[in-house]
Amino acid sequence: MALGSAIGTGLFYGSASAIQAAGPAVLIAYMIGGAAVFMVMRALGEMAVHHPVPGSFAHYASHYMGPLAGFLTGWNYVFEMLVVCLADITAFGAYMGFWFPHVEPWIWVLSVVLIIGALNLCHVKIFGEMEFWLSIIKVSAIIAMIVGGAFLMFYGFGQETAHSTGISNLWEYGGFMPNGVTGVIASLAIVMFAFGGIEVIGITASEAKDPEKTIPKAINAVPIRILLFYGLTLFVLMCIYPWNQIGLSGSPFVQIFSSLNISSAANILNIVVITAAISAINSDIFGAGRMMYGMANEGQAPKAFTKLSRNGVPWVTVLVMSVVMLIGVYLNYLIPDRIFVIIASIATFATVWVWLMILLSQVAMRRKMSQEEVKKLKFPVPFWPVGPLLTIAFMIFVIALLGFFENTRVALIVGIAWVIILSLTYFIFVKKQTSKK
Repeated sequence: MALGSAIGTGLFYGSASAIQAAGPAVLIAYMIGGAAVFMVMRALGEMAVHHPVPGSFAHYASHYMGPLAGFLTGWNYVFEMLVVCLADITAFGAYMGFWFPHVEPWIWVLSVVLIIGALNLCHVKIFGEMEFWLSIIKVSAIIAMIVGGAFLMFYGFGQETAHSTGISNLWEYGGFMPNGVTGVIASLAIVMFAFGGIEVIGITASEAKDPEKTIPKAINAVPIRILLFYGLTLFVLMCIYPWNQIGLSGSPFVQIFSSLNISSAANILNIVVITAAISAINSDIFGAGRMMYGMANEGQAPKAFTKLSRNGVPWVTVLVMSVVMLIGVYLNYLIPDRIFVIIASIATFATVWVWLMILLSQVAMRRKMSQEEVKKLKFPVPFWPVGPLLTIAFMIFVIALLGFFENTRVALIVGIAWVIILSLTYFIFVKKQTSKK
């Protein structure tokens, strides 16, 4: 589930924006971001193993920091998933344009919304099986991309074009860090967006058969695998193609193999990136739906969200997510190319906010526990307390960073406005209702 949610548009489409901002030094940004995300996942893992519940981190925020914190965390996660879905939908339309340049993107967007909505209404076993195979396809393709790209590097098939292939590409076009430290920092907004969705592991905790074994296994393996996939893939990508020629015309992976006159590889990769987009949307709807279901049970969302189908699926949440995703159809009429950076930045705000609340919840939990209770934790966070505190500082830095650069400033404005609206909604409606109980 986490692989399905995290490996998608951020890598196959958004990586081009990150590369343009930082150059080859984007690899450093991914390593830093990956280390921070690993600490977030270990903090979540500590709480999920200690107390697996539906809604996961929103429940932890409510339990350890108060109902307002839980309300903000849950709805920011839902907001994150919605925005990420809009980004994935936008990318899906661009991917289909590789084969059908004369067909309006909104047609493809509408079709994928209907298909994914129907898939999420199926029994969770069917959904899980589909997501498993979708994830297998894109993970296998990433491995094949790494192997195939390495083959191109060593045997020099890129010599037929105007550029060479090899590791030297990492420093021949303006140096390894062509835009300086500022470029690396600027790329963090897209980099952190790319890791978004990995926290879905916490959402599935209550549905796992043996959380004490499966959650630690997933949390230890998934962030490392994703970091390796991202790092090695982009390393190979920039070795076989100059970083400053990687644009936003469809997927950079497809673009590169098409430019190298390897049409079969370009077509296969386009199928893969389409699969990746569908898989990511699939996981995001699942995660957001389960979050809304958990919050509705605590009186922090409409009661209608607790309704289940015969298959045990919270069908109202799936329906709401599908309807909201139709906004993507309209956006395809209006948005210019740079809108992807804006959407990704808004998603980054919501994502990092959720991660920050996970970290703060874990710290709050530890402060309420005795030394004996801490010793009994079955999956304690490493490097306590320095690791979580440094990661908290990093998350605050990333949120503040959005306001520093002009392209992402709107994300900070939208994010702050969203938090204010949520806070007002809580005090006007939710708090009064919960206090009556």
